[in-house]
Amino acid sequence: MDGNGRWAQARGQPRHAGHKAGIEPVRMTVEACGELGVGALTLFAFSSENWQRPADEVARLMDLFMEALQEQVEELHRNGVRLRFIGERRSLSVRLQARLNEAEDRTRANSGLNVNVAVGYGGRWDIVQAARALARSCTSGAMSADAIDEQALHARLSLAELPDPDLFIRTGGEHRISNFLLWNLAYTELHFCDVLWPDFSRADLQTALDHFAGRERRFGLTGEQAGAR
Repeated sequence: MDGNGRWAQARGQPRHAGHKAGIEPVRMTVEACGELGVGALTLFAFSSENWQRPADEVARLMDLFMEALQEQVEELHRNGVRLRFIGERRSLSVRLQARLNEAEDRTRANSGLNVNVAVGYGGRWDIVQAARALARSCTSGAMSADAIDEQALHARLSLAELPDPDLFIRTGGEHRISNFLLWNLAYTELHFCDVLWPDFSRADLQTALDHFAGRERRFGLTGEQAGAR
């Protein structure tokens, strides 16, 4: 969800005003995905690298998370959304960690749209923590090194319970994935748009979905093989 800061600066406003303006496109996207029958939506809200940003901006972002959780969790719960947070939580305040846990507990039994919010997340971190889990299993004797395969590592990633994403959308005009779900995006269709996140609309979302619908997904096969599946 890129472009909040540039959106604010273009209007002569502080960067945190862009982050606040970015809340409405989040609500729209969650609502639209629920209506369209999307199974899972993962939002990259704050990366592990974002901790290097100015302290004041980070503090305001954390306050915004707290405010959004307080205002939105009950509405999400009423709509059957299951809310989960992925990323390194130990860097977050104890208060915010408690709020994340409460939101997850509140919506855990819901069977509608899975909304995953990446906070303090990095794709490399995700792979490293999965590798550490495998190493502990080998050290304890629960498994042997020879038993490690793609499935074993995948099972220890943050989104192990969900299928890999079908579609990746990045706003703001940048053409990179910026350390997001590095393992999971191996065969994901990528869609980049120039719209800054606070201006992202339902029409922009539909454009991304139409782009995805027009793709032939082969997963390493020939077109003929994929068509026969």
